[in-house]
Amino acid sequence: MDSTLSVGEVAKRSGIAVSTLHYYEEKGLIKSMRTSGNQRRYHRSILRRVAIIRIAKQAGISLQLIKAHLEKFPTKEVSPADWQQMSSDWRAMLDERITNLTQLRDKLDSCIGCGCLSLRDCPLRNPDDKLGETGAGARILELEKKL
Repeated sequence: MDSTLSVGEVAKRSGIAVSTLHYYEEKGLIKSMRTSGNQRRYHRSILRRVAIIRIAKQAGISLQLIKAHLEKFPTKEVSPADWQQMSSDWRAMLDERITNLTQLRDKLDSCIGCGCLSLRDCPLRNPDDKLGETGAGARILELEKKL
């Protein structure tokens, strides 16, 4: 039995477009072999690699970071233990992102409808706003007018 798949077969089985596979290959995330007729062929293990890429992308992980982790396994199939290590590495980053987004969401409640410049200070737009302590609006422009 042939252990390779055509680009069309990989696309069909993984649920992504052929053009996306070409893009992943161009970016160094996956590798193919070439037949004597210059057709791409992928080892069956590519399906797991593509699944990892799709899952990581859904979690908001950049292709650059995905590539950096996949480069640790350049020639071998990614095992469940390898996946566990990758997901563990990404967990802290995702937890931090969740915390930041939760804080942003909670701060939005006090901001909606304010028009920003009408607030005395804006912790979202300018969290370390020292000039905001002197009043709302464009404080630097007021200072320049006085000079």
